[in-house]
Amino acid sequence: MDADPEMCDGQEESDLEEKYPNRPRNHSDTLPFHDLFQTLFRPLSEIKKKPAGPPGNRRKAGPHGQSAASLNPFERRRDVIDRFISRWRKEVGDDIYPAFRLILPDKDRDRAMYGMKEKMIGKVLVKIMKIDKNSEDGFNLLNWKLPGQAAASSMVGDFAGRCYDVLSKRPIRTEVGSMLIEEVNEKLDQLSTASKEEHQLPILAEFYRRMNPEELMWLIRIILRQMKVGATERTFFDVWHPDAESLYSISSSLRRVCWELHDPNIRLDAEERGVSLMQCFQPQLAQFQMQSLDRMIGRMKPTEDDPVFWIEEKLDGERMQLHMLSDASTPGGRKFRFWSRKAKDYTYLYGDGVYDEAGSLTRHLEDAFADGVDNLILDGEMITWNTEQDAPEPFGTLKTAALSEQRNPFSKGIHPLLRIFDILYLNGRDLTRYTLRDRRNALQKVIKPIHRRFEIHSFEEATSKTEVEASLRRVVAEASEGLVLKNPRSPYRLNERHDDWMKVKPEYMTEFGESLDLIVIGGYYGSGHRGGNLSSFMCGLRIDDGHSSQGSHPTKCYSFCKVGGGFTAADYANIRHITDGKWIEFNPKKPPTAYIELAGGDAQYERPDMWIKPEDSVVLCVKAASVSVSDQFKMGLTLRFPRFKRLRMDKDWKSALSVQEFLNLKSSVEQEHRAKEFNVENFRKKRVKRSTKKPLAIAGYDENANVKYAGPSGHIFDGLNFFVLTDANAPIKKSKAELESLVKANGGKFYQTNNAAPDTICIADRRTVKAASLQKAGNIDIIRPSWILDCIRQNEIDAGLPDLLLPFEPRHMFFATEGKEEEAAVTMDKYNDSYTRDSTVEELQDLLKQMGGSHKEDKLASSEALEKLTENIQERAGAGWTMPSGWLFKGLTLHFPQTSGSGSSSEASPSETTSRIHSVRNIARFAGATVVDSLKGSSITHVVVGPQTTASVAANLHQTLSTRKKLPHIVTIAWIEESWKEKTILDEEPIQQVLTSTTPFQA
Repeated sequence: MDADPEMCDGQEESDLEEKYPNRPRNHSDTLPFHDLFQTLFRPLSEIKKKPAGPPGNRRKAGPHGQSAASLNPFERRRDVIDRFISRWRKEVGDDIYPAFRLILPDKDRDRAMYGMKEKMIGKVLVKIMKIDKNSEDGFNLLNWKLPGQAAASSMVGDFAGRCYDVLSKRPIRTEVGSMLIEEVNEKLDQLSTASKEEHQLPILAEFYRRMNPEELMWLIRIILRQMKVGATERTFFDVWHPDAESLYSISSSLRRVCWELHDPNIRLDAEERGVSLMQCFQPQLAQFQMQSLDRMIGRMKPTEDDPVFWIEEKLDGERMQLHMLSDASTPGGRKFRFWSRKAKDYTYLYGDGVYDEAGSLTRHLEDAFADGVDNLILDGEMITWNTEQDAPEPFGTLKTAALSEQRNPFSKGIHPLLRIFDILYLNGRDLTRYTLRDRRNALQKVIKPIHRRFEIHSFEEATSKTEVEASLRRVVAEASEGLVLKNPRSPYRLNERHDDWMKVKPEYMTEFGESLDLIVIGGYYGSGHRGGNLSSFMCGLRIDDGHSSQGSHPTKCYSFCKVGGGFTAADYANIRHITDGKWIEFNPKKPPTAYIELAGGDAQYERPDMWIKPEDSVVLCVKAASVSVSDQFKMGLTLRFPRFKRLRMDKDWKSALSVQEFLNLKSSVEQEHRAKEFNVENFRKKRVKRSTKKPLAIAGYDENANVKYAGPSGHIFDGLNFFVLTDANAPIKKSKAELESLVKANGGKFYQTNNAAPDTICIADRRTVKAASLQKAGNIDIIRPSWILDCIRQNEIDAGLPDLLLPFEPRHMFFATEGKEEEAAVTMDKYNDSYTRDSTVEELQDLLKQMGGSHKEDKLASSEALEKLTENIQERAGAGWTMPSGWLFKGLTLHFPQTSGSGSSSEASPSETTSRIHSVRNIARFAGATVVDSLKGSSITHVVVGPQTTASVAANLHQTLSTRKKLPHIVTIAWIEESWKEKTILDEEPIQQVLTSTTPFQA
């Protein structure tokens, strides 16, 4: 039954009364909504449009005081805000929270996200106004980034402005409406809980009926949380109360700022200015980097006595704060809360307690804290960890990893990992005023890391830019995010970007990366101040002969990357001047395949708004940190952190970079980076020597090849050809050379290319350039090295039996072609236990944990599935396949009657007979049969008689059963014993002699 909304509202109001007993109360209704834009938004926007003069540029005050026009822009903004707040206090009261929710919608954490972006709002407005989506106005709403035929130039790239342009042609109201701010908030609360279009449409329709076009324009900006009125929240907070910004930094609560600081004369106490347990705060952020490393290091404020600064790797995850409180009422004794940098509560994903079944992280934290730790607040980065690769995954996989971990908490794959780099609160004490070095010392003492679940982020000490360059070279080679430099002598600064923390990203450093001359083949319209113009560009690589799938075209290109950073106004002007009149609107139904090839075929994963023939285009010099795999571009590769450097006026499309030139260049850059990384690591990692005279040497054919023996030998891989691309990461590390020697020792041949021999099996554990190229081709399965190791291990277990080549399992597939994944999936049960391979101790432990944590309804298979599986096994048994012992009598229901020993000529004693029957009953149960004690059941399939049963007894038994529609078979215990011995169900025909014999049947 759904909860009564009025009861829920009443409970919420009661909770607020308890939490804020001194909250302010308004004495009058709130102001009309139109007062917000007439007296606040519109004046602030007008000030924003005018250029700001120097702060001290004001005229002297006249005899009657200083006019607003004489103030500089900053003071004029404050004056507008101050007048609005003063009016509110006078006409409404001290509770300004209803207004601030609309003025600063992006800071309101008490209202859920609406789940509506520009496209959805445009779609709903088209329905409300009943206009054709293919009409000029319909097109303008649904394609708001494109220049509309009749759209005002000032509205281009501004969705709310585009809506105003369309709404003003067909308004229901021309004058401002009468909706109060309080009413607007109530409707927006309803909109935030409406998840479907049919619920959202009537709410927006009411706004349409009761507001004029300008009111609707500002309402849409509120919904999108994109106000941009020219004044930040700091200005509003500062005018409202001197301590408002400080309180928001430690609480992230707009409601608390409005209700606790409604009197400007009452200031926060010192103890109220620090972080609080179970209260989200605004974290410290790293300062944007500078061009000079020397200057950045100088900002770390080194001294002769302490010249050290710290270098941390910048992680590709989500900033996360963890609050932990000892709570005896919570199972496990600890309560947890998680918040992101944007103050979004993620406790539902990561867990609120040690025994929270939905806790993808907290269920692993029972032993993560030292004795005596009662409460703390940690600052860190939540990343996704791939257990099979033992490496992090990209940021976008984090939520998927958490949900996967909730369903299968101990399975292998991906799961969340919290890397902690700071502690801000410990056992009731705020630590933000302590130095980073002191905080890190405390962190080391209170945290007991959980491997690949809950770890302290490492750092290295440095004193010069040489160490920064070495670290940066390493992260570039690893395609990492970059570095963060930190001052160990600094306090923690809430809600600040400060020089104590500085980002170093590889794309800005002139010493690294590679400059590429790329041809522009597409353009994307921008928004905001770039609205109506192409603000970013799709770049391509010229196709050499032999690379085009449709024959070589002299000006054809593969899509390669999208570049939007680094352009100045002059750069845009030059590009517009050169390409004016040559751009063509991109039509997805008729893509320009004669000139441009995009990824995804008809799906066109990444497509531009406009396109241009390469021969009419310009060449851009683009800088990047590294190359990464991507299915969004035709090349299958793209640039990581691409950035525009300059326009190459001296080059045309013929001299732009080609596909083959790029591949050659990339190969040389990778070799150079490997050499640099090798030097930086001081030769700590011994490299394997390889001959370069014959790059395609067939090592498997060379009887004298000096390949180190790496394990057991046999004939498992006889007749198989292998192309090993990478080393093995899991379950154990083995080099490429060791894998090749294992293949050779077990009868296989290995090559250095995939097309040197027929039916070559490609082996890879990492996405190298070669692996990515094969994956892009899409017609070759790529197998993980763990398959080789599993085959060898299984044949060691089954020593003395014929060599067995294991089928591929899902965990063996690095990349699977169409249909191969389904084929691999049938080798595993629902707990990922292999049907063909013995489990390792670790796998068995994981399997038992999964089975123990399963829901009751999942533990028993349905009778239909069991029946189908039984039929499948019996069908295979009929074809000569050995019946599994546990399934031999599956589906049979047996009854053992109490038989008399009279007339017996057997020498067996009654006790021996009873023992034998008891043993046979147990065998039958173990082999899957159901044993019943009564003949009343209609499901009995076999009646099992003892070894001394006479024909007369059997005849009486047969007569008793003759009234049944389906007669059960009468067999002796010898039939069960012999069937068990032969591992198959034997013919029952000879046993029917029991019914005609006049002497006791001797089993």
